[in-house]
Amino acid sequence: MGGMGFLIRTVINALALAAAVWLLPGMDITGSQALAESLGTGPAAVVAYLVVALVFGLVNALVRPLVALVSAPITCLTLGLFSIVVNALMITLTAWLSGFTPFVLEVESFFWTAVLAAIVIAIVSAVLGLVLPDGERERD
Repeated sequence: MGGMGFLIRTVINALALAAAVWLLPGMDITGSQALAESLGTGPAAVVAYLVVALVFGLVNALVRPLVALVSAPITCLTLGLFSIVVNALMITLTAWLSGFTPFVLEVESFFWTAVLAAIVIAIVSAVLGLVLPDGERERD
């Protein structure tokens, strides 16, 4: 996947996170106050969502394959439903990692907020992945 495909995936993740934040009251993304004062609240919010989406993409690329491999037996036993829990764990890990940046993803509770966010993000990412162009599909 080239640079443009990576950028599109990051924007899709940001939009999916925005949908989850909009739908779920226990989830929020806060940005840097200094950035908000210099750029304005709108552009600062866009930057915050893109940075958190970048962290989320890195967590999904680096950590999720290992967790999915280790949890494969229970995922098979639950006919794939445990993958929602794995996705919720990735959101929780992203929230923890984002605490080390000026842009923080806040998740109120694991069960209700993170699990529901995993479902919302999966649905929005799937729909946007079908609608928005992908670099690999354009080559065919």
